[in-house]
Amino acid sequence: QNATQTVEEEKPEPPTVQEIKQKIEKYNAKVTNCLLMKLNDDGTYTGFIKVHLKLRRPVTVPAGIRPQSIYDALKEVNLAEMTDKRTSFYLPLDAIKQLHISSTTTVSEVIQGLLKKFMVVDNPQKFALFKEMRKDGQVLFQKLPLTEYPLYLRLLAGPDTDVLSFVLKENETGEVEWDAFSIPELQNFLMILDKEEKDKIQQVHRKYERFKQRLQQTLKEARGKPG
Repeated sequence: QNATQTVEEEKPEPPTVQEIKQKIEKYNAKVTNCLLMKLNDDGTYTGFIKVHLKLRRPVTVPAGIRPQSIYDALKEVNLAEMTDKRTSFYLPLDAIKQLHISSTTTVSEVIQGLLKKFMVVDNPQKFALFKEMRKDGQVLFQKLPLTEYPLYLRLLAGPDTDVLSFVLKENETGEVEWDAFSIPELQNFLMILDKEEKDKIQQVHRKYERFKQRLQQTLKEARGKPG
């Protein structure tokens, strides 16, 4: 008989400051782009992570607001609160954002920070942070808990992004929960889909119009030849 027994996994002891120091020294020795990790006096440390944005659905942003400047970021100016008007658009596929974070920064805080930098006003619960790993020629994704610390994962994996990278994606929980979207958001989605449909129809029309012209030209040339 096969019996399934639930066993509580023992959580590993947190590394000591000396162990963290050794790991950081080993990490920095492999860094080639000056993006080093730095150990603080209190035992925490800071460093950089890169997050790939792979969003398939449009995001909601304030309408008519300029991108956030360095001055705004330093003064913690929230441009999204300056207008109630909203619009939707697609973020560039595979856009990469570099973040300077602390060892105490959680996945939840990374997601909120990314949305703030791009002025996305959607609910952060609509998004999830994944770690991307490559093994035996395969690309594997694993969703990270909101309480996980990305910088510690980066430290353990080393600076090579081929070994480990971070990806922001939609929080797929099965079917899309349309009730989570507001009426203006849904209307914007319909407008975007309508535009994409019209663009696709025009592409198909142009494709077959070119094919028709080539076919007519070929028939015309064939009629002019003997036999």
